[in-house]
Amino acid sequence: MFKEKVIVITGGAHGIGKRIKEDFEKEGARVFVIDTAPGDWYVGDISKKETLEAFAKYVIDKAGHVDVLINNAPPIMRGIDSCSYEEFSNALSVGVTAPFYLTKLFNPYFAPGASVINISSSRDRMSQKQTESYTAAKGGIAALTHALAVSLSGRVRVNSISPGWIDTKYTEYQGPDASQQPAGRVGNPADISSLVLFLVSEKASFIDGENIAVDGGMTRLMIYHGDHGWKLDE
Repeated sequence: MFKEKVIVITGGAHGIGKRIKEDFEKEGARVFVIDTAPGDWYVGDISKKETLEAFAKYVIDKAGHVDVLINNAPPIMRGIDSCSYEEFSNALSVGVTAPFYLTKLFNPYFAPGASVINISSSRDRMSQKQTESYTAAKGGIAALTHALAVSLSGRVRVNSISPGWIDTKYTEYQGPDASQQPAGRVGNPADISSLVLFLVSEKASFIDGENIAVDGGMTRLMIYHGDHGWKLDE
């Protein structure tokens, strides 16, 4: 299905991005990765405008077009008590500005039937304390998704995925960590990658501008003090 398709992934060196990379490669796709970690991919910091421009040029020089862009690189997580202006700005640069600018740079080169997938988070709709930089960036990319879908309508489909608890080490949790989730388990990168491959396929050709939570049902679980054994620790 994806043989010789050109796939671009930010933050593809580990975790969710790595699994997406591996699954596309198994399908015969040409995968271009950018990450800050050293490796046999394009190494660079996507918070920098010049890095994004150089990377986009590199991809187009090598491949000539793009079939799928996956904006996966995660922003830093800092809270209001500790997050500096510079750190908050960096989180937005990585989490919102870079996805926008890469989409803009690749826009003239998207092939017919192209897709953009943005990786948001269930934190785009719920929060823990001291997570402002990450949460703001994830909320931003979720909103950016439907804006881009409208602007690129008829040419490029744009969707986002909001993962919940995804254990990148594929740990099989037992007890409350698993049973608290309506699905009965903690997620892993394969849960996200399988949806990515579906969303960019022809089978999902009528899905556009959507943000899909993949969180085992946790954002649908109402929690009150004393309910199902939950206790507020004040």
